[in-house]
Amino acid sequence: MSVELSLRGVRAGYGAVEVLHGIDMDIPQGTLTALLGPNGAGKTTLLSVIAGLLPLRGGEVHWAGGGHGLDLDLRATPADARARAGMVLIPERRGIFGQLTVEENLEIFAGAGNDAEPAFSSFPVLADRLSQRAGSLSGGEQQMLAMSRALLQHPRLLLLDEISLGLAPRVTRRLFDVVAELARSGTTVVLVEQYLSDALRLAEIVYVLARGEVAFAGEPGELAGQALPGYVTAGPPT
Repeated sequence: MSVELSLRGVRAGYGAVEVLHGIDMDIPQGTLTALLGPNGAGKTTLLSVIAGLLPLRGGEVHWAGGGHGLDLDLRATPADARARAGMVLIPERRGIFGQLTVEENLEIFAGAGNDAEPAFSSFPVLADRLSQRAGSLSGGEQQMLAMSRALLQHPRLLLLDEISLGLAPRVTRRLFDVVAELARSGTTVVLVEQYLSDALRLAEIVYVLARGEVAFAGEPGELAGQALPGYVTAGPPT
């Protein structure tokens, strides 16, 4: 199995505080990798480093791109160049343009002249909200709009940070279905998720962070039945 993303000795933090203390990680190409751990473990920080939003203090991040012909040393690759090469981050706060309409957001995601139909197929409610400002949507609708970026930009590497946070079970299930479909289509997905059972169900590889270090790396079956501090072990209620 080809390695899409390789991290070696990654250190990063904010101000005087170092959050990541030498992370080693290999993300296989075309798989869904879950990144787990309690609040404060460094999960969001790690996604920010990968996406280029937070600089490295030490170590290396290398994006080989699997079969896509990429060979990027991300220490020398700015965030916008990573995005153009096919990396998409959907942050915990969704990353939509709240002052713009749903239609304008979709046009930005898809690019001029491209079809937004894949977003409507997965999230039909968006077709009824085209003229509505994105910031006035419900939380679930905002997350659907954010996920549309992944559907319309066809990313090679998709980074997802707590996409189910605070959402109704019905919305959460649909979002997870879309994530699974993207992974099956060959997109490499790194998923930070609050619901342990759903993360383990979707993932092929699992990393657990604790206090800015890798505490576990392996297959989800090895963690089944174990409790992780700060985690909801069950999925959203039905």
